[in-house]
Amino acid sequence: MKFTYYGQSCFLIEADGKKFLFDPFIKHNPLAKDIDITKIEADYILVSHGHGDHVADLVEIAKQTGAEVIAMVEVAKWIKEQGVDKVTDINFGTQDLGFGKLRTVWAVHSSSNPDGSYGGNPAGFVLNLSGKQIYFAGDTALTLEMKLLAELHNLDYAILPIGGHYTMGVDDAVIASNYIDCDQIIGVHYNTFPPISIDTEEAIAKFQRENKTLLLPTIGETITL
Repeated sequence: MKFTYYGQSCFLIEADGKKFLFDPFIKHNPLAKDIDITKIEADYILVSHGHGDHVADLVEIAKQTGAEVIAMVEVAKWIKEQGVDKVTDINFGTQDLGFGKLRTVWAVHSSSNPDGSYGGNPAGFVLNLSGKQIYFAGDTALTLEMKLLAELHNLDYAILPIGGHYTMGVDDAVIASNYIDCDQIIGVHYNTFPPISIDTEEAIAKFQRENKTLLLPTIGETITL
């Protein structure tokens, strides 16, 4: 299984012969200026919520790749209105999709679409891919709901926001990793804008003190999970 980071909360997972892109926000991210989105391939695009720093490149990439877009009902409606044909709307719970089971879980944040329309609730996802269970929290504050994931899943990796201000910061993400009982954390949603800038070395050290690993791939880097 491969993980490629594109900045902010955008990343690609390659597993089971499929490519899963999450929360595409690249062209408007100055830190991702070297990424050519015309070269990105995807079979599925998963969207955690409708904010611009998660969907800015969604329509272009969806039309370019022909990927199936998966999003909460209200965001899915907006996506369809942009002329994207392959859209699957979901809500909280477990869905049987073309690649297997997806669990859509609670996130504590806000959501609106780029045109200001109602974006419904934000969400996170748990996927079972290549024999591994992976949790993407989306944009969220720390919440006790995360403890349910430790009861429902044996998570191999968790992709958590760590930038603070709009989402969990590093300290809350460490607590979240304990709640979900996961020792391998990939940090996202940090350093893109001044309010979410962090000391990455200090962040890694805080997870190490809890006997956990915080992975921080550089933008454009691919790592093996």
